[in-house]
Amino acid sequence: MQYVDEFRDPALAKSLLKQIARVAAQISRPANRPLQIMEVCGGHTHAIFRYGIEQLLPPNIELVHGPGCPVCVLPMGRVDDCIAIAEQPDLILATFGDAMRVPGSKKSLLQAKAEGCDIRIVYSPMDALELARQNPLKRVVFFGLGFETTMPSTALTLLQAEQEGLSNFYLFSNHITIIPTLRAMLEEPDMSIDGFLGPGHVSMVIGEAPYDFIASEFNRPLVISGFEPLDMLQSLLMVLQQISRGEARIENQYRRIVNSAGNDPAQRAVEAVFELREHFEWRGLGSIDHSGVRIRERFARFDAEREFALPNQSIVDPAECQCGEVLKGQLKPVNCRLFGKTCTPDKPMGALMVSSEGACAAYFKYGAPQLIATAGGEG
Repeated sequence: MQYVDEFRDPALAKSLLKQIARVAAQISRPANRPLQIMEVCGGHTHAIFRYGIEQLLPPNIELVHGPGCPVCVLPMGRVDDCIAIAEQPDLILATFGDAMRVPGSKKSLLQAKAEGCDIRIVYSPMDALELARQNPLKRVVFFGLGFETTMPSTALTLLQAEQEGLSNFYLFSNHITIIPTLRAMLEEPDMSIDGFLGPGHVSMVIGEAPYDFIASEFNRPLVISGFEPLDMLQSLLMVLQQISRGEARIENQYRRIVNSAGNDPAQRAVEAVFELREHFEWRGLGSIDHSGVRIRERFARFDAEREFALPNQSIVDPAECQCGEVLKGQLKPVNCRLFGKTCTPDKPMGALMVSSEGACAAYFKYGAPQLIATAGGEG
């Protein structure tokens, strides 16, 4: 297939759904215990809700929405640090738009901008580098966010800044890695996920091998999936076929994009610029060892964490916020106490309601209207 509409063909979707139902019916389960398949990536979560995929599946399959939205797992303490940077004089903070409304302990970047901070939305770290070139008398800080998908572009930007000898460009690194997070989730004693839809864009960079432990150590299948409806249905079928045969392997449905070895130049750029942190805190999940990256000593002069005195505090989410349970698959968004009431896309209390890839925001936008109404929402 060559064109997008081919990946949305209704007849092919119906055929895949029939196969999914047939294979799922052959898998024996305890009473009231559905097959739980986690889509790791926030882009998959968005696609599931947008195309109504979950509503088309047989009742014995439950999709669990994983922690694959980097904006959603950004803890309040890191947002506070970013605001502290933005409040410095003669400084421009450059950020992706999704981060603007993530709640800190007192305010968001959007509120800080309204109060006079020079905060600008950019579409790539290279845009931030251009701001540094155009404003040599100001310090320009790029708020680096994302998994391995966006990490290479940030690394290449820092290499370019070094090559040009720019002295007014800095990076506040909040890049995170997916593999340690999956391991931490699998090591939870009450882990009930039966299989995974692996993230397509992350895998484009890291390849297939880093996921091997999921099959070899935890006996779960993972299928790297594309983002169109037929991609996801085919990937889900591949996961179910493995479960029905008692297998646990890493498969790659997204071969038109994902090379089995990943992207070597991207991997080398990341390795040159970043190293793993000992610990990094995830909103709703707590501290996960080696799940974030920091700037290597060679690039210390570009490191905003070294340049600025930051609060660097760990701040617990409001007790009534249940983002952590949603991220772990223990709770559906609509069952959160705040969903559609005090937490909406216009006024998010939890991070999952901020990004378009967040499970709560996607559910609010595309979810069943009667469920949202029951929860007290306006959608």
